[in-house]
Amino acid sequence: MSIAFRKELRDLKPYVPGKPIESVMKEFGIKNVIKLASNENPLGFSEKVKEILMKSLDNLALYPDGNATNLKEALSEKLDIDVDNILPSSGADEMIDLIAKTVISPGDEAITADITFPRYISTTKMMGGTPVVVPLKNFTFDLNGILNNITNRTKLIWICNPNNPTGTIVTEKELMDFFEKVPENILIVYDEAYREYVTRDDYPKNSIEFVKKYPNILVMRTFSKAYGLAGLRVAYAIGSKKIIENINKVRGPFNVNSLAQIAAIAALKDDEFLERIYNLN
Repeated sequence: MSIAFRKELRDLKPYVPGKPIESVMKEFGIKNVIKLASNENPLGFSEKVKEILMKSLDNLALYPDGNATNLKEALSEKLDIDVDNILPSSGADEMIDLIAKTVISPGDEAITADITFPRYISTTKMMGGTPVVVPLKNFTFDLNGILNNITNRTKLIWICNPNNPTGTIVTEKELMDFFEKVPENILIVYDEAYREYVTRDDYPKNSIEFVKKYPNILVMRTFSKAYGLAGLRVAYAIGSKKIIENINKVRGPFNVNSLAQIAAIAALKDDEFLERIYNLN
């Protein structure tokens, strides 16, 4: 008799990331490779990050701070929000999984777009939930279409703004109108991994105000893109104390490694680097 795996895994396929540069060089016998598959930062990361990492290699025999205390305090000061409203994670991918583990039960529905970050759909299925897929409208999240698909089984709405991979946005006014119409018992996950690159004035520059006004909104941000720390895997979520407390119950005890925490703190202090990558992009 063979091992019986969970039925939720039957239709799932492993995520296929962009190939490493070394693999492409070997496969095609070429030397000059510029990787565009994963939206990695062409400037790398801040020199201030490199300096602090080189000084921090002697402590790798110790477990990281499981609470990410210093990182949460640095984020709290930078964003002017209480530490109890912040939860770091090992990249946004882990946070997406943690959210699904916290909220979705078998039979629940989670709404998102048809062309967006694919992890929203796979992690919903992983937990036995049903993805409700609303087609993009003009390559943009169709908020009215999402509202029309809310049922009594809807537990979660995933929104990516700017959307990956189309690069389009929904405006602050459109979002505020949308938030007012979504029932408070539905969690809205607002993923803004590419927020630092937006040029339009009608984009919500301070999404933390959403969290302060609406108790059912969770904002996700990452250090992988503009900050260039994709290899260290560090991101964070901002939400109500109640939401953060419950996600924290399913989080691994040492999920954000020591170097990632130290690097993220240093990256937060280098606004000049952010300006350089914004202008280059």
